Amino acid sequence: MKIHEYQAKGVLRRYNVPVPRGEVAFSPDEARRVAGTLGGRVVVKAQIHAGGRGKGGGVKLADNPEQAARLAEQIIGMTLVTHQTGPEGRLVKRVLVEETLPIDRELYLGIVLDRKLERPVLMASSEGGMDIEEVAAKTPELILKETIEPGIGLMPHQARRLAFGMGLEGEAVKGIVNAMLALAKAYEATDANLLEINPFVITTDERAVALDAKMDFDDNGLFRHPDLIELRDLDEEDPLETDASNFNLNYIKLDGNVGCMVNGAGLAMATMDIIQHAGGRPANFLDVGGGANAEQIKNGFRIILSDANVKAILINIFGGILRVDVLAAGVVAAARELDIQVPIVLRLEGTKVDEGKRILQESGMNFTVAANMKEAAEKVVALAS
Repeated sequence: MKIHEYQAKGVLRRYNVPVPRGEVAFSPDEARRVAGTLGGRVVVKAQIHAGGRGKGGGVKLADNPEQAARLAEQIIGMTLVTHQTGPEGRLVKRVLVEETLPIDRELYLGIVLDRKLERPVLMASSEGGMDIEEVAAKTPELILKETIEPGIGLMPHQARRLAFGMGLEGEAVKGIVNAMLALAKAYEATDANLLEINPFVITTDERAVALDAKMDFDDNGLFRHPDLIELRDLDEEDPLETDASNFNLNYIKLDGNVGCMVNGAGLAMATMDIIQHAGGRPANFLDVGGGANAEQIKNGFRIILSDANVKAILINIFGGILRVDVLAAGVVAAARELDIQVPIVLRLEGTKVDEGKRILQESGMNFTVAANMKEAAEKVVALAS
């Protein structure tokens, strides 16, 4: 689950991460009031779940409250297009009005789960304010890393090593070390997947401040955080993805024409890869999970077919917890109820696979059953074409 920048900064304040003074505004009048409270000169920042807002015209400076109100009027209601929104952009419904700071240096700080190491990793770079992917590609030596040991947390000596590695000295070292320790605590305490500050600034008077904030949370941990659930903004989410989450389905819309229904995230990724290898383009990622039932399968079909680009569907199931005969019965029932017209290709393995294939064969419907993943991908791509 993603949240807005102003919400992320509110979360970080609880853990003593230094952030600028500011408030969210939903109208020009509110922006004027906040700017007046902050002393006049402010930055007005569009709030959407995407980066690159400044390049898209969603971040502007105001010298006084009246100018802040005019800028808020321009930004609120605009469709902001960035490299992360896609060409369709996102409608801006609110802005963050925030104090300006005397910036001396811009740094990058981020914490992400490294699945290979099975531990969170704190990344730091002296090249803040830029796309970190570009920095990593062109100058990887400028990306510094420290692994956070579960149960122990980030240690002060690790934070100091990163601070010195970024070329900091004096009071700035103390400030950013404390900030990094606080960020690590916030990441762990909120069950975050990602915590990114770009830029994290050092001011001319050597204060360390998180000028931006991006946080994503692990959906599986949200039951422990009712306060975070309240921050969810459904308007910022794809309606199909939101619909899928209501049925415990993991769905992500893509831009291809081959719909995918798979059990297991790893198998789903492999399925999308092999479709691409066969010359096709996956239309979605859809993981029905290990214990899917007929209702979930039906809603999975419904959500996949809500995308008008889908011309064929590949069902790739390895039956373990989810028995293949149960899956097959659910597929037949859903295909009949929804009157599915696009071709359906199935690759089935695992528990009760022979019974599952028999159910499909005796259904009288035109299913294509493939012997393996390669054959399934080739057949579904041909049918989609």
